[in-house]
Amino acid sequence: MRENSNFKFSNLVLIVPLGAVLMIWGVYWLELLNNINLNSFGIYPRTLSGLKGIVLSPFIHGSLKHLYNNTIPIAVLLSALFYFYKSNAWKVLLIGVLLSGLITWGIGRSSYHIGASGLIYVLASFVFFKGVFTKYYRLIALSLVVVFIYGSLLWYIFPVKEGISWEGHLGGFITGFILALGLNVRVPTSKGFDWEREDYDEEEDPFLRHFDADGNFIETAPNEEIEENDTIKINYEYKKESGEG
Repeated sequence: MRENSNFKFSNLVLIVPLGAVLMIWGVYWLELLNNINLNSFGIYPRTLSGLKGIVLSPFIHGSLKHLYNNTIPIAVLLSALFYFYKSNAWKVLLIGVLLSGLITWGIGRSSYHIGASGLIYVLASFVFFKGVFTKYYRLIALSLVVVFIYGSLLWYIFPVKEGISWEGHLGGFITGFILALGLNVRVPTSKGFDWEREDYDEEEDPFLRHFDADGNFIETAPNEEIEENDTIKINYEYKKESGEG
């Protein structure tokens, strides 16, 4: 696999997470400012009108606590996505929102499902599984970090707590796994030894130059031999005692 532009910092690593955070907080601020409730724009399963929530629901939150709990994970995971998976980041976002929302619409309870947590599960699931599938050490390390920080999220894909859309979480988790399977990611190949490089020249290898054509060890490499004409010169300088005239 060829090395690509992944694993390089770009403005999107900061702009996209910041934009997402500003949008979800902006929508909540508009609700407070105008004393309105936008929950009806969330996903309402198996209804035609509820389909609009597939796109709109990630921006709507029911309380300040709900909003705060989603802010840090969405910012961290989006930054990781656009840094480590830059070439596929927009695909993951677009397909992730649509597919996870559609799954929620299909399996959810008859209630409005709102919040960015479905997208958070898409990102966490994708980053974890893709790192495992690539077997690339940097991405595996990232997978372990996701497990360490967000491993407890796994419990909430089951109906363990009242008032939480576990269906949205499950839809996001499944979507992330599907995307990790379906999207190809090119990762750089790491070569740990000089002789693995394509431009390797054994004649210039400082170690191999200590062996002759028959494989015998030479204590001093040819260019390190001391020329016979080189001599060591010692100069003596005499100084008279102060009492001598």
